[in-house]
Amino acid sequence: MEWFSWLHYDFMKYAFLAILIITPLFGLMGTMVVNRKMAFFSDALGHSALTGIAVGVVLGVSNTNVSMAVFAVIFALLLNQISSRVAASTDTVISVFSSFSIAIGLAILSKGGNFSRYSSILVGDILSITPEEIWYLAVIFAITLFFWTLCFNKLLAVSLNRTLARSCHIPAAWMENLFAVLTALIVMVSIKWVGILIINALLILPAAASRNMSANMREYHFFSIVFSVFSGILGLVISYYVNVATGPAIVILASMIYFITYWWGRRYNI
Repeated sequence: MEWFSWLHYDFMKYAFLAILIITPLFGLMGTMVVNRKMAFFSDALGHSALTGIAVGVVLGVSNTNVSMAVFAVIFALLLNQISSRVAASTDTVISVFSSFSIAIGLAILSKGGNFSRYSSILVGDILSITPEEIWYLAVIFAITLFFWTLCFNKLLAVSLNRTLARSCHIPAAWMENLFAVLTALIVMVSIKWVGILIINALLILPAAASRNMSANMREYHFFSIVFSVFSGILGLVISYYVNVATGPAIVILASMIYFITYWWGRRYNI
């Protein structure tokens, strides 16, 4: 069996390029999502995609990517504002908004029995990506690197101690909102090919695995990106030969890496 026969097909080449952009992006952003305990937040953003599509349908927006992105940005900013003002725990607030959001989306999209038209977004299909869409991912990747270079230290300070960060003249609210918006855009741009049901896993698992065995922030970022890229490429190849969906294959591999690193960290007291 020729191990590189999958590269003979254009759709596999496009999927491979998309994996090389999406996975390091998720690995990088996931470190801060895990560090800030925002797993519920990113999961809620993924679920809000259905509502974004539904709002677009109601308003007559033909491009679902636009309606999803706009709604996700508004949703992320609203979650940030309410989480900082409401006395209830953040995960409770996010859970309430996520449940309400997805219920509205399902109610609108299922009207007249039309939900089957949108069911593919639940699992995603990275094999359907086009060269033009790969360029969109590349632009988001460039924006993320620019943001990370300029704002990482400030964002880390806010995540460690918000009060201390504000005393150092760091605009904590602005940093949190910018990160929320960027996370929302990344999730929405990727969700068509990754899928609502598993996109949060791809964002969380590599960073969580990296945290199990990292001694410092540099290792934390390095291993998170390596685990994410490795899971993505190997998952794509395995899905081709085994004939299963690519997204779930990637998540299974990322989960296995998490359990291995968890055992490694416990064994060597990392």
